[in-house]
Amino acid sequence: MPIVSPIKTEAEPTRSSRTARNKARRGNIFAWQKDDGVSARGSAKLRFAIPLLLIGLMIALCIGLYIGYQNLDLTVLRHDSVARNVFFRLRLPRVIMAALVGASLASVGAALQSLFRNPLADPFTLGVSGGAALGASLVIVLGIGVSVVGVPIIFVAAFAGSILAVFVVYRLAHTGGVVLPGALLLSGVVINLCASAGVLLLQYLADSTRSLQILRWLMGSLDVVGFDLIWKVLIFLIPGWLLLMAYARDLHLLAIGEESAASLGVNVRRTERMIYVASSLIVGVTVSVGGTIAFVGLIVPHVARLLFGQDVRVLLPTSFLLGAAFLVLADTLARVVVSPNELPVGVVTALAGGPVFLWLLRSRRRYSAI
Repeated sequence: MPIVSPIKTEAEPTRSSRTARNKARRGNIFAWQKDDGVSARGSAKLRFAIPLLLIGLMIALCIGLYIGYQNLDLTVLRHDSVARNVFFRLRLPRVIMAALVGASLASVGAALQSLFRNPLADPFTLGVSGGAALGASLVIVLGIGVSVVGVPIIFVAAFAGSILAVFVVYRLAHTGGVVLPGALLLSGVVINLCASAGVLLLQYLADSTRSLQILRWLMGSLDVVGFDLIWKVLIFLIPGWLLLMAYARDLHLLAIGEESAASLGVNVRRTERMIYVASSLIVGVTVSVGGTIAFVGLIVPHVARLLFGQDVRVLLPTSFLLGAAFLVLADTLARVVVSPNELPVGVVTALAGGPVFLWLLRSRRRYSAI
């Protein structure tokens, strides 16, 4: 009896796997390609894209640092202690926070779009931001400013709200082993509406000071003083980023479909759980410090996909860098467009993201059908 080698057996896909791959080739925007070929092309794209995007990010950071209510003057910083203190305690931390929040939301958006195989998925449209906002608003109204083992309780509440929203949306949209794209979006919209109603109720019950604090925070604000909050945020964001990047290959295969990914060795349920936890952690932390900044996770991954292709292993790091640069520039625009007043950065991103979302909804109608 001839002995069939394990390599040969693995190289010969099952009939169901071939069918799924053919479907992906014909219609899915996350088109499947041979894994080793994608890896080689992806490495070449990354070697080209990462330095280019790093240069773009540095330019965006310089613009964010230079432009503001008063433009930066290096000669003044040398001998003016007040200007130096304002720069290092207000402007620099704010620009860094904008980069961290933008990178986080964009990478989560890219991961969720690949996981759910839906180009309209992002933390805002799936209700993740709404759940986090509800949890954080509850803490603000109750006036709980304590920390648990050094972790601000608002981080914990926002994380709990976001992971609960992810769980509910997934359970509502998952039926018969398939995630229905239309049901996914509809569930996310409903969760967002419910969360918004809860936040409005909390605002109504709160005193005027806390109600105004919630309103300002909900519109998106990146006001930060000093670096203390940035260090606390990084403690949670870095593990979430690393977890997303570690599962980039599995997400790339899941973009084909669960059946095909499982046939190629992906532990689908474990990958889903890890992406849920990482996304909820990242979104919970970013919402707790920056409010509900909408559509960053929708716009940026599509731009990265247009520029650098469909490979999720390329898409995640490029979305990360593009998201950082995008939100730094959006926050800079929010600071100067109605100077000396300031627009909430969430307003700027929503004005940019709303038309893009409607265009995607129209051009990808087959993904929104229930």
